[in-house]
Amino acid sequence: MSKKQKQRIAAYGLVLPAFLIVMLTVAYPIVSAVIQSFQDEKTGEFTWDNYTYFFTEPNQLKNILYTLMVVVLTVVIAIVVAYLLALYLRFTKSKIAKTIGTLYLLPRFVPAMCAVYAMITIIRDSGLINRIGLLFGHDIHLGMMYHASGIITMNLWFNIPFAALMITAGLGAIPDSIIEGARDVGAGKLKVLTSMIFPLSAKDVVVASTFVFMSNVGSFTTPYLMGGNHPKMLGIALFDQFNKYLKYNRSAALSVIMFLICSVSAFVYIYTNLKEKDWEK
Repeated sequence: MSKKQKQRIAAYGLVLPAFLIVMLTVAYPIVSAVIQSFQDEKTGEFTWDNYTYFFTEPNQLKNILYTLMVVVLTVVIAIVVAYLLALYLRFTKSKIAKTIGTLYLLPRFVPAMCAVYAMITIIRDSGLINRIGLLFGHDIHLGMMYHASGIITMNLWFNIPFAALMITAGLGAIPDSIIEGARDVGAGKLKVLTSMIFPLSAKDVVVASTFVFMSNVGSFTTPYLMGGNHPKMLGIALFDQFNKYLKYNRSAALSVIMFLICSVSAFVYIYTNLKEKDWEK
C-alpha cells in the first residue's frame, strides 16, 4: 500500500465518526419521517392521504398559505431594512453610525422567550403604547396581538440584525477605490448604487434572504405566544398534529412539506454559492 493510499484511508477514518453522527442524527430521521408520511396510520400500507389532507382540508391549506404570506413579508421587509441599514453603516463615518454599528446586534443575544414577552407588553391592547396614549387622552389599540402583523413585527426584530450583519460583510468587501473611480468619471450616488454597489452585493442579499426564509418557516416561539387560533403557522400546526391529535403520520407528512418549502430556499443558497464566480463577474 502506497503512502498516498494510507493517507487517504487515514483521512476517511478521521471523517467517518462525524459522518456517522450526521447520518444518525440528520439523515435517518429524515428518511424515517418520509417513510412514515406515506404510511396509513392503522394498516401501515402506502397512501397519499397524509399529504392530500393538508392540501384539501380548508383549515390546513389556510395554515400553509398563511405561513408563506408571513414568511415572504418578513423576508421582503427585513431584507429591505437590513440593506438600507448596511449601506448606512458601510458608507457613513459618523459617531452615530459607529454607535448603531455597535448596538444593532444586541437583539441577537436576547433569548427569544424574553424578547417575545417584552414585545407583548408593548403592543398588546393594554400594553405600554396604550398606557402612553391614555396619558394624552387616546385609547390606542394596535390590534397586533394574535394577528399576522404582530408575528411579522417580532420576526423583523430577530431577523433585521442578522440580515444586516451578512449584508454589511458583503458591502465591506467592496473596495473604496471602485466607488471613488466611478465618482471621478461623473457617476452620481444613485448610479453608483444601482450599477456597482448592488450588483456586487446581490449575492449576499440572496444568501441573507434564504437564511431568513428558512428560519421563519418552522418558527414556533413567536407564533405560539403571539399567533391566533386560526390560521396558524406551520410550526404550531405541526405541534398540534403531534401532541394534541396524536396523528404521527400526518405530523411526518407536514414535516416533509415544511422541508420541501425550505428546500426551495436551500436550493437558491446552494446555487448562488456554486455560481460565485458568475456573481463576481
